[in-house]
Amino acid sequence: MADVVVRPVETRSQQKRFVNLPWRIYRDDPCWIPPLVMSQEELLGFRPCPFYEKSRSRSFLATRGAQDVGRITAIVNAGHIERYNEQRGFFGFFECDDDPVAAKALFDAAKDWLHAQGMTSIRGPANPSLNYECGLLIEGFDTAPFFMMTHNKPYYAGLVEAQGFGKVEDLYAFWGQLSMLSSLDAKLGVMVEGVKERFGVTVRPLDRSRFDEEVRMFLEIYNSSLSGTWGFVPLTPAEINHMAASLKHLIVPELALVAEVEGRPIGTVFCLLDYNPRIKAINGRLFPFGFLKLLWNKKAIKRMRAISTNVIPEYQAWGVGLVLHAALVPRLFDWGMQEVEFSWVLESNHLSKRTLERGGALVTKKYRIYQDDPPAAAGS
Repeated sequence: MADVVVRPVETRSQQKRFVNLPWRIYRDDPCWIPPLVMSQEELLGFRPCPFYEKSRSRSFLATRGAQDVGRITAIVNAGHIERYNEQRGFFGFFECDDDPVAAKALFDAAKDWLHAQGMTSIRGPANPSLNYECGLLIEGFDTAPFFMMTHNKPYYAGLVEAQGFGKVEDLYAFWGQLSMLSSLDAKLGVMVEGVKERFGVTVRPLDRSRFDEEVRMFLEIYNSSLSGTWGFVPLTPAEINHMAASLKHLIVPELALVAEVEGRPIGTVFCLLDYNPRIKAINGRLFPFGFLKLLWNKKAIKRMRAISTNVIPEYQAWGVGLVLHAALVPRLFDWGMQEVEFSWVLESNHLSKRTLERGGALVTKKYRIYQDDPPAAAGS
């Protein structure tokens, strides 16, 4: 068998090979969803992306003979270093054949580059940060992922763990049929009305007439609300603007709600339709006509992902999240929604987990974040 050779990705040809590798690895996996190629190239830094205005990365391809057999990206997240005051690097975009030698060579290359950048430990997968796709799927391989969630082969965990990585945090995907969500017990209904009356909380949908401004507001509340969350690094203003522009055509205003007190936005619930079956149908290519197929007749999509419920810190003890979810449910019925995934939820987020379990939602997928330092150093 030919030796494995790992090279840094430097040319446009190598970039294309890096991006295209998953199509071969997953050619027999009916659950795999191809990435949107342009978005993937941005997140890798192969096209301009605001994440890389301060951060940097190096991607590597592993080749055995004439065939590419694996890939990885090593990432220096400047925001993480500033926020946590630690020299922690990240790995992401890892794909590999069931080839331990190739996996070791890839991780060795990523580690060497990160150590040369001054990093002393490594966490991942983050593609390229926890604000984007992240986590390695470790349970739930028999169903396709919802929009903007990861999928990988079952053997990936063994390849990663063989390189000295251990669990630091798990992420859960909760799934429910709408019929299950409609059976929330009466006590929750009483609590919702109590919160609304006591604190004067009102709920409205995203305002179409101020769409760009509203999307930025959603992302700013996202930043504010997660300030105490494990591993969180705020989106930069440039990332907020870029993400708002990227989501503009995907957002359905009826499924994006704002909670207000005296006209001040204090919380949001943000959902996106599950575009993944359409992305698979266009094979990840938006052009020349893929974007039309992606966005046509959104009302026909009956699955969605509830990405986040966010409440600014001073209102987080009020039960505003319950008010937002209660307002969302009838809108889902009006849409004809059939399935909802709440993802992702940190295993350390006990309040959200209990709320979803009480509503009847089921854990259908589990994702893992790894790092290579001892458990005692896993706190940030």
